[in-house]
Amino acid sequence: MSRVGKKPIVLPAGVKVTFNAPVVEVQGKGGHLKKTLPSSVKVEVQGNEVHIKNVSEQDTAKALHGLSRTLVQNMVIGVTEGYKKELELQGVGYRAQAQGSKLNMTLGFSHPVEFQLPAGISAQVENNTKVILKGADKELLGFIAANIRKIKPPEPYKGKGIRYLGEKISLKQGKAAGAGGGK
Repeated sequence: MSRVGKKPIVLPAGVKVTFNAPVVEVQGKGGHLKKTLPSSVKVEVQGNEVHIKNVSEQDTAKALHGLSRTLVQNMVIGVTEGYKKELELQGVGYRAQAQGSKLNMTLGFSHPVEFQLPAGISAQVENNTKVILKGADKELLGFIAANIRKIKPPEPYKGKGIRYLGEKISLKQGKAAGAGGGK
């Protein structure tokens, strides 16, 4: 049995969890989230605690027990505190601008790049180069951040591109640094 799956999830005030097999719904001040859980998992709400129960003895079902508990825990945290991802634009002339549900970026291409944000994800830009994405759904937020980074990933010679805040890029040496003069 999973050690993670056995731990109860303590619900903060104002959070409501409902389970209609196989869909679990979590409501709070930060929004409303739905997730489909495996059929081998049952969710029980007892007072201000949520217990995830495994109803099957198969090895694959046991493996999904802890995962299901973590997914519900992430939903609870998402509707109470929310999640955020920070990206930074590195390069001369690279800048971003948030306009409602769109993120407009100048990334050295011949045209500006416009990225449409889905419902539930908001963007804020600081100093034209730092993009802060916020949302209640941890999975969707990570997916959107990865897609934005994929537009112009950091290149290995100068490090120009979009990177996560604090991400270390190992730079390669250029041609002239390793050449030896050709004599």
